Amino acid sequence: MAVMADPGATNQLRSGTTINGNIDSEGDVRIEGTVKGNIKVKGKVIIGNTGKVTGDITCAFCDISGTVTGKLNIDKSLTLKSSAVYNGEITTPKLIIEPGAVFNGSCKMNNEADAEGFKIDKK
Repeated sequence: MAVMADPGATNQLRSGTTINGNIDSEGDVRIEGTVKGNIKVKGKVIIGNTGKVTGDITCAFCDISGTVTGKLNIDKSLTLKSSAVYNGEITTPKLIIEPGAVFNGSCKMNNEADAEGFKIDKK
């Protein structure tokens, strides 16, 4: 099952709702419920405090306050809020982890030229 959405709309999955399948969206997505499947969004994905995702997420921006298990491929920036619990592999040019967030896994900082304020000397 794939859910397609209007590119200008913010799609919301409320607490108490479960999707077993993938989500594909041109617009932003906010998840307070449960998703068991992959999420592919051109805009922003927000996983709220009650949100739970088991699957891979691909998007431009991502804010996580809930629980996520899976691979994250984020084009611009990822923020793990203080209530976040994340297990998996991250690929992103910018990672923000608030105190209290739980991060178990690995992170690859891609597009090093885009990472503000950091230069890597490869000598």
